[in-house]
Amino acid sequence: MSNEELAALIQRAQEHGFSRRQLLKLFAAGGVGALLAACERPPGPGAATLSVELPWVKDPGPFVQHPTNLETRLELLDGVITPNELFFVRNHAPTPRLNASQYVVRITGDAVEREVELTLAELERLPSESVVAYLECAGNWRGFWLTETGRVASGGQWARGGVGCAEWSGPTLASVLALAGVRDTAVDVDVIGLDDGAFSRAMPIDRALDPTTLVATRMNGEPLPADHGYPARTVVPGWVGSTSVKWIGEIRVTSEKVWSKNNTTSYVLIGDDWPAAEYAPADGGPITTGVVKSALALPRPARLDTGSHTLFGFAYSPQGPVIRVQWSADGGGSWQEARILDPVLPHAWQRFAFEWDAQQGRHTLLTRATDTGGNVQPEEARFNEKGYLLNIVLPHEVVVS
Repeated sequence: MSNEELAALIQRAQEHGFSRRQLLKLFAAGGVGALLAACERPPGPGAATLSVELPWVKDPGPFVQHPTNLETRLELLDGVITPNELFFVRNHAPTPRLNASQYVVRITGDAVEREVELTLAELERLPSESVVAYLECAGNWRGFWLTETGRVASGGQWARGGVGCAEWSGPTLASVLALAGVRDTAVDVDVIGLDDGAFSRAMPIDRALDPTTLVATRMNGEPLPADHGYPARTVVPGWVGSTSVKWIGEIRVTSEKVWSKNNTTSYVLIGDDWPAAEYAPADGGPITTGVVKSALALPRPARLDTGSHTLFGFAYSPQGPVIRVQWSADGGGSWQEARILDPVLPHAWQRFAFEWDAQQGRHTLLTRATDTGGNVQPEEARFNEKGYLLNIVLPHEVVVS
């Protein structure tokens, strides 16, 4: 559908009594099909009372809305911790509304001594640990493949906001699995959600038993919000967000590697650099950890007045803290050092800042991050069909007037 056809469709829906806010809800929930359905209703006062079940519980207003996802606007953030109400949402199906009093998580599989069922209360009675960690969708920045490289990657066209950082609290996954008795034959741990489609991702037993891998029941000191996995989710710091499965219903420990669509056709790197024959039965190279990145906490494009400005941004890496951020206002001809702001935590993202004397006109700012392992954001990227893990030095246009 062209932009002109979409505009005409929106006008028709407004003539049928729908407000702009209702139209945004309709489009977010059901896309063009929902707008078409709205236009088929008889016009009149009753049309505007349509109730729309959104894919999320939280208010989508502060976000960039995608069909089942909500993208954070980085310019709204001013600290290391992302507030729950501003934390991005990546759903593979609408957020399930679960009743804590009826909730159980099952520990199953051929590599446990016994099957166990745990209520939320039983999970919360286990010793609790906390970790401040960022989570990022593997497809974050996917929309920039087209604008920055001229190639189109399939999947949701995220900009920069499929990432956030929170304090996660709950028992370690290791302590939960210990209740079922993990056998020496254990190879994989498959975590399965209670959402429609039962989204699941498996991880190796060593990652599952790592002391930073949690079964989180709290986020930033509060019970997990529904959109973020209530009553319980896994949190796997440094690994791509899909590994941190929400709304856990089952944890299956197996003595063989688990293969599913989420490590054979999705969340794998498909392209010339990852020959499928080398990764069978997967279509390409498996994705586990993320990559080093940095981004300015400004709208795109940004608009500033002339004069001196302190600009902020976020940098992060799965290999530990980012220890250096540089910025350039001349297309990378010269680079200057940004300040990394406290606190610097091992699994969190880091805020950075620098002063820029903005002169009238159009400018392009660049930032690049370096982590403790010496990994630096590259200037070029190897294309993969689904657009995962893009982390090039990202141009940011700023208009100064």
